[in-house]
Amino acid sequence: MTLFLIGYMGSGKSVIGNNLAEILSYNYIDLDDYIEEKEQTSIKKIFESKGEIYFRKIENRYLKELTNLNKTVISLGGGTPCYGNNMTLILESNNALSIYLKASIPTLSDRLFEEKDKRPLISHIDTKNALNEFIGKHIFERAPYYEQSSITIKTDGLKINEVVDDLILKLF
Repeated sequence: MTLFLIGYMGSGKSVIGNNLAEILSYNYIDLDDYIEEKEQTSIKKIFESKGEIYFRKIENRYLKELTNLNKTVISLGGGTPCYGNNMTLILESNNALSIYLKASIPTLSDRLFEEKDKRPLISHIDTKNALNEFIGKHIFERAPYYEQSSITIKTDGLKINEVVDDLILKLF
């Protein structure tokens, strides 16, 4: 089975994905890391030099490469399900489940504000209020995609192991 972790940036996809894969003895792939390896540059540099449209095209190409793996947990970028036919690719993958890690706007803002310089989409935002507004707008736009997931886990106030345990109970 392939497990696709979906959610807004800062929702915990990478850390949950790593932990879940270890417990299940699955392989783990972070799509952003996979793209950086294939492109031999950082996501930030791709955005800066070639723009978001180019990034979304290659993101789709690399997602297609990963859709029919077995025993793999794949953490997707926050926008991945929302562009092109990406959510359809995920939902129609053989023997796969999509999992939405859902966090509230205040939780996401708290997690992201301190590391915003590492996140190309929010690096220009200067205040927490502006970040809350930005996240709120994005969540509103992306929710119809995220909510197509097979499983939703609310992560607010939970520790990593609690989210993983909850997820395992829902999977098996």
